[in-house]
Amino acid sequence: MSLPKLVVGITQGDSNGIGYEVIIKALADERSLEGFTPVIYGSSKLMGFYRKTVHNIGPMDINVISSAADARQRKVNLVNCLPDNIYAEPGQSTPDSAKAAITCLKAAVQDLKDGQIDVLVTGPINKRAMNDEGFCNTGHTEYLQKEFGADDVTMIMVSDRIKIGVVTGHIPLRDVPRSITQESILGKLRIMKASLERDFGILDPKIAVLGLNPHCGDGGLLGDEEQNIILPAVQQAVKEGIQAFGPYSPDGFFGLGNYSRFDATLAMYHDQGLAPFKALAFADGVNFTAGLPVVRTSPDHGTAYEMAGRDEADPRSMMQAIYTAIDIFRRRLQYDTLMESKANQQKGQ
Repeated sequence: MSLPKLVVGITQGDSNGIGYEVIIKALADERSLEGFTPVIYGSSKLMGFYRKTVHNIGPMDINVISSAADARQRKVNLVNCLPDNIYAEPGQSTPDSAKAAITCLKAAVQDLKDGQIDVLVTGPINKRAMNDEGFCNTGHTEYLQKEFGADDVTMIMVSDRIKIGVVTGHIPLRDVPRSITQESILGKLRIMKASLERDFGILDPKIAVLGLNPHCGDGGLLGDEEQNIILPAVQQAVKEGIQAFGPYSPDGFFGLGNYSRFDATLAMYHDQGLAPFKALAFADGVNFTAGLPVVRTSPDHGTAYEMAGRDEADPRSMMQAIYTAIDIFRRRLQYDTLMESKANQQKGQ
């Protein structure tokens, strides 16, 4: 089947962080525009400001449009979402930068719902600042789950070397133990299996499951969640046809490189999974939201206020987020076509 040239929506994120810089650098090579059509949701004024701070790249022709429907191929398109009086304060967390991030995200999500863009790549945000301005979500993942009516989603950190999902995401550490249940673990394993097959082309994937306590509880000495919750969840997953293994003690699991024996790993909480992931794959890591009916990725880094406006940001994670979104969209098309063909064959027998 022929592969479509996709329209990739990209939100600016927090306008005082490194979002614009990594977007500009990621799209600087005109050859990349042969494969997809970018549509940035932001401000032409801010784009112009940050373009002047980025050196050693060629001219960038920005096509300013009022709607993604007007996007032109082989151009860097920008939907003006913000008022003309917006201005940049690199490195500062401000109410205006948080409001701008919310406005651009909402505009892009609406276009994604309307089919004006094919996939969404979100720039880094300041979650606290956005919630102070009425965002009422702990991150992109939770917001998109609500907007697209998904029963459950899983944040999966993706690179060529390693894929890590989490049972609990953006919640306080004190709330993690009570959130670890057999059903929550099973739910994430089901989503990961389906995503690894449909989104990444990995048939019958092997998924490692980490423990919660040090040394997996040391036989109950340091906690009993492994014995009473995690292991039964793994056993039930196996009964459902999921190749799940564990629980494994996280320190040895990553220290000995055992993650390389599996297609993906399920961590119990945010930092248990993201700390080793970023140590292993920070430069080109991607945050992917599995379980949505649409494709959304983002770089695996934050706003990095400390380097904003200094031409110091590395664009590789943003570049990889764009290409990963495109790859997932195309794999879904291929997978769904294959499944439909198989279903039709079975009906004809």
